[in-house]
Amino acid sequence: MQYNYVVTAHKPSNVNLSVTGNFTGPNDRNLIVAKCNRLLIYLLTPEGLQPILDTPIYGRIATLELFRTTGAEKDALCLTTERWKFCVLEFDTASKELVTRAMGDLQDRIGKPVDSGQISHIDPNIKMIGLHLYDGLFKVVPIDARGQLKEAFNIRLEELQVIDIQFLYVEKERLPTILVLYQDPKEMRHFKTYEINIETKDLAPGPWQQQGVELGATMIIPVPLPIGGALLVGEQTITHLNGDKNSTRTISMGPTVIRAWGKIDDNGSRYLLGGHFGTLYVLVLEHDAAFKVLDMKLEVLGETSCATSISYLDSGVVFIGSSFGDSQLIKLHQDKDEHGSNVEVLESFTNLGPIQDLCVVDLERQGQGQVVTCSGTLKDGSLRVVRNGIGIDEQAQVELPGIKGLWNLRDAFDAEFDKYLVQSFIGETRVLEIGDEELGETELDGFDHAVQTIWCGNVKGDCLCQVTEKSLRLVSASMKTVVQEWTPGGGASITLAAGNAEQVIVSTGSSTVVLLGVTDGKVTELKRTDTGKEISCVNISPLGGPGAERGGSSMCAVGMWDQSVHVLRLPTLEALTTEALGGDVIPRSLLFATLEEQDYLLCALGDGHLFSFRIDRATAALSDKKKVSLGTQPMALSRFSSKGTTHVFAASDRPTVIYSNNKKLLFSNVNLKDVTQMSPFNSEDFSDSLAIATESGLTIGTIDDIQKLHIRSVPLGEQPRRICHQESARAFCVCTIKVTLDEAGEDIDEHYVKLFDDQTFECLHTFELRRWENACSITTCTFSDDPATYVVVGTAEAVPSEAEPANGRILVFEIVERRLRLEAEREVKGAVYTLKAFNGKLLAGVNSKIELLKLAEGDSGGRELTTECAHRGHILVLYLESRGDFILLGDLMRSMSLLTYKPVDGQVEEIAHDFNANWMTAVDILDDDTFIGAENHYNLFTLRKNTDATTDEERARLEVVGEFHLGDLVNRFRHGSLVMRSGGAETP
Repeated sequence: MQYNYVVTAHKPSNVNLSVTGNFTGPNDRNLIVAKCNRLLIYLLTPEGLQPILDTPIYGRIATLELFRTTGAEKDALCLTTERWKFCVLEFDTASKELVTRAMGDLQDRIGKPVDSGQISHIDPNIKMIGLHLYDGLFKVVPIDARGQLKEAFNIRLEELQVIDIQFLYVEKERLPTILVLYQDPKEMRHFKTYEINIETKDLAPGPWQQQGVELGATMIIPVPLPIGGALLVGEQTITHLNGDKNSTRTISMGPTVIRAWGKIDDNGSRYLLGGHFGTLYVLVLEHDAAFKVLDMKLEVLGETSCATSISYLDSGVVFIGSSFGDSQLIKLHQDKDEHGSNVEVLESFTNLGPIQDLCVVDLERQGQGQVVTCSGTLKDGSLRVVRNGIGIDEQAQVELPGIKGLWNLRDAFDAEFDKYLVQSFIGETRVLEIGDEELGETELDGFDHAVQTIWCGNVKGDCLCQVTEKSLRLVSASMKTVVQEWTPGGGASITLAAGNAEQVIVSTGSSTVVLLGVTDGKVTELKRTDTGKEISCVNISPLGGPGAERGGSSMCAVGMWDQSVHVLRLPTLEALTTEALGGDVIPRSLLFATLEEQDYLLCALGDGHLFSFRIDRATAALSDKKKVSLGTQPMALSRFSSKGTTHVFAASDRPTVIYSNNKKLLFSNVNLKDVTQMSPFNSEDFSDSLAIATESGLTIGTIDDIQKLHIRSVPLGEQPRRICHQESARAFCVCTIKVTLDEAGEDIDEHYVKLFDDQTFECLHTFELRRWENACSITTCTFSDDPATYVVVGTAEAVPSEAEPANGRILVFEIVERRLRLEAEREVKGAVYTLKAFNGKLLAGVNSKIELLKLAEGDSGGRELTTECAHRGHILVLYLESRGDFILLGDLMRSMSLLTYKPVDGQVEEIAHDFNANWMTAVDILDDDTFIGAENHYNLFTLRKNTDATTDEERARLEVVGEFHLGDLVNRFRHGSLVMRSGGAETP
């Protein structure tokens, strides 16, 4: 039995809704943000937005509103989900968690769900919650004087096609009043008001109505008392209504679609409006002393992301929530800047959605995939490069090539912060000193700077210890004078060394190990032994938690040239454990480490492999032997602490941080290349930093969260729709849409195929498509008997007068000298929804059929695509995937079908299909017999081919073997991994 599991690598980042209020405390100013199925609560502080809570909600959040009942000190939150559930939440100050005050199911047995999205609002006088969930029905949830919710009921609405509904602000003694904007069967738009009587559970005609408003009217903004009334927002006008036709005020605006609004003042005299191209407006209602609106003014403040929600926080600070680009925290200034804008962006919140397409590539050829996504819409369109790993926030950098060793030193043993950074080079030792937030070169008088340092560190007795090939020196940390020096004697030299706060172990000659005590300013030779084998590495790091570094060790690890590791007892140097590693690669670095209270011995080999063992601190017994590949070059292992937790840094051509989670060792790559040495460096100016040596220099920086996704944004200013990567050309090919406005204010779409460098993302070449021609699909493809790799684009001509595309093209490009050269094109009757390379040929899904194409020489001497065979009988062929001679087809309505190509007959035949009706959004092949699909109800499901069936009927059926509710719409599946491929964690 095969099992598949789903894990979320990146939480939802698109903002659907946002509200502000006093939710966590009576005096707290909170921003509450809904991101798909997650609720985020922030507190506004002088330093910015402080996260308070990030919690999942079981369902996609559809509506969100704060309200305060009579006598309450702080606001409650009412939310509904797309599956017609609702709840009222409050914040428990003591436990810092959400508490459910009420919940229920709003679903009705009959009724057609609204197409334009749920509407839920709370009466300003807190008498009821009103919801429009089904066409022709308005659901009311009464709220009593104590703030308790009563039994809900439905009221019949005459208007079937509702555009918007809002509660009006009225006096408390009046009945709750709603304003309904609706469209009639003739596509004319009107509005009406209704009063809701809770006692009779009925609607009564309200005080005012109007037949015939702007056809583009989409939004109602209720205006608080004492001004009152409502704003009706269209595409060309904004009108203030209050029931008196003589006092109606209308202003015109440039053609735009207002997508979001936010109230600035409590009295409703100023509003922020967000246009669909990201323009931010302020609307001011000018009124007299009697609060009668005399005029309205609309001004452009500047450009933001395309807003889906606008929340005014305080003192000109505004949150712009976006589903189309990055959300922003902005500040509004009274005076315009040099660009004519009143908007200053304080902070941006990365949003990957909506992701229309993606590809997984290994750009650095290090065995680790990166995801490149087509993200955003309109002007917020961008490519996003997502990679897993640990980033280094660079604080300082020095050009110092050739560093062979790196150690941190404190100016006193009990000092809290590091003062010096010692670098060892061939033939010399240098020291950097931190002071006044700068690193400067200095000399420690007691050190021998004319030779290469093998090891150094702080030792007990307030001394610094330096080990060179000639000797071991103890230097007073305060006086910087040599206290004592030890030499191996007999003309021998020191080849290897390792130490801790109390002991130093050195290797002299090729096989002799000497243990030295280095406490109280004295060097004492405790034991000397001959191992009888050549030694390649040693380690004497103490086991234990973060404070163990300032003590001694009871064990020593020694790596041998015969590919073995020995664990010796201290101070007797008797052998406790011997472990043969096998193979022909010697160990190059050893390290004792305690991670999550579990003791480990780590052994790095010269070829980039790492052995890990669990070690018993009492007996030195080794267990749970595992081997992983972390690089291709020798590694240097060292410990460091981050946020109070110990981790291990493996410096190599693919630097990696080794950490523990749930008692399991995990590996996360660092976003650097070719690190040779690493040392922790915790100084006053560079707290919790790492000093990292590469071939070219020294970098000091802080480390990101372990196992974090890093997202790089490549703004395009236009919307990317499809992407593919051609490795031979080191380039991405992207299909984009650029939307501009003509003089009449109409949207003009321009469609392009663009070539980008896969490292710099510089646009190398642009190919413009015809008028109305949309790029629907793209792939890379090789054809039989042709060594070149081509980029193939499928298009459709979306002429406004046609209900369905009647024509399209298949364009074959070759990348020559980093430019797109059109090699062949083929006109087709329909839209080319999908393309797939297939055994030296090309599969194309054109409307309801599949075509198998090959590239051949044309009669006129050029290249042309010719059809080998076709398969018909589908609704719309939206997705194609292949494996060998098998073809998986995803249909618009008819789920998935499995086809096979028969080379002998030159035909494509269907061999099985899913008999369920699913509206597909993505398909892929998991293995020879298992297929995965996503459909428009946010579900994933897997199908299996019945290869063992005994009848033809059973073999023709794809069996459903797995179903999973994901809760989000899938646009694309791609094989790949965000984590480094370690060649499998081997257990020898």
